[in-house]
Amino acid sequence: MSNPPKILAFAGSAREASFNKKLVQIAANGGRKAGAEVTYIDLRDFPMPLYDQDLEAAEGMPRYAQELKSLFFAHQGLLIASPEYNSTISPLLKNAIDWVSRPAPGEPMLAAFSGKLVGIMSTSPGGLGGLRGLAQLRELLANISMVVLPNQIAIPQAFEAFTESGTLKDPQQQEAVENIGAKVAEMLTKLNA
Repeated sequence: MSNPPKILAFAGSAREASFNKKLVQIAANGGRKAGAEVTYIDLRDFPMPLYDQDLEAAEGMPRYAQELKSLFFAHQGLLIASPEYNSTISPLLKNAIDWVSRPAPGEPMLAAFSGKLVGIMSTSPGGLGGLRGLAQLRELLANISMVVLPNQIAIPQAFEAFTESGTLKDPQQQEAVENIGAKVAEMLTKLNA
């Protein structure tokens, strides 16, 4: 493909052995198989203070927030695996979104998000697989001008769902997660044609 779509993939978890990091990498592989250039990042590599408007006014946007925002600008689509913390999204994910949303002087509001296509997914040790958090993530992303794929997946019993190599034991679940990445890639390819 001469001009492959670019997709940024990450999980809203800092934990090294995060199940959601494994999950989003499955979706990322699906995007690559469909011809996209997928960049996987770990939000742990972008340590940022809690969003504070006074801090931003005094010191500007922190370096890692600027780097993360640049990555958002460089990609046309996103794959996000969101852990569920107390029935909502993680503070790490919300804080990253809050910092990236801050406009530079002369920049339109939500410029790093507007019109981007995103696929969402989750996994958790519980029986719902993070489904409640996905509903809130979907609403948040739509409110910041992103186009969220209608299909999503929530994998329950995360402790039992993955093989040692990081794939899902259930072939249908594995295929469904790969398909989210593939769908983002395919839709971006059509939009870029």
